Amino acid sequence: MKSKIDIDSWNRKEHFNFFINFDDPFFGLTTKLDCTRAYQKCKKQGTSLYFYYVYQSLKAANQIENFRYRIIDNEVWCFDNIHVSATSLRPDETFGFTFVEFSESLEEFIKQATLEKEAVNLSSGLRFNENTSRMDTIHYSAIPWIDFTSLSHAHSFKHPDSCPKISFGKIHEENGKKVLPFSIHVHHALMDGKHVADYLELLQQLLNK
Repeated sequence: MKSKIDIDSWNRKEHFNFFINFDDPFFGLTTKLDCTRAYQKCKKQGTSLYFYYVYQSLKAANQIENFRYRIIDNEVWCFDNIHVSATSLRPDETFGFTFVEFSESLEEFIKQATLEKEAVNLSSGLRFNENTSRMDTIHYSAIPWIDFTSLSHAHSFKHPDSCPKISFGKIHEENGKKVLPFSIHVHHALMDGKHVADYLELLQQLLNK
């Protein structure tokens, strides 16, 4: 379900009208997340650390309204929930897209994610379909071999897109902590730096639990 935002009464009306006309309206940043407690918890419970931090990042996004905004036909809509559209690597080193619905249950989310990963491994090509191309998603990717400090994305300017892009890097040790490189790109007509800062603060809190 989704509801329409009244742009005329929106306090970001001028911001929206300004950035919507940009050739590339996305802005992004990279940072590092402390996933020490998450790492210890997943190791103890035998849980996939990757699925765990994707789940927590999606949970944080669903709690911040601007992350649920999407632009459809030059109108702003707010979805009740947003989901995952992620790349998944196959043994032959190609990737396919997955779709995982948001769930309040971590166990259910991991179950869905595991089934999607298996489906990718049994398929070929991009696996681009109605679900993986949905607007009510965040686009996820991982580069677990690289401790990156910056990251950019391929864009098709002919294809309207307002979905956030989140990427994870190689977990490594820094000062006795497990550190996770994290990149996020968002549409500037829908949110600003403060929204991203609030999101990162909430995400870190969830990883610390």
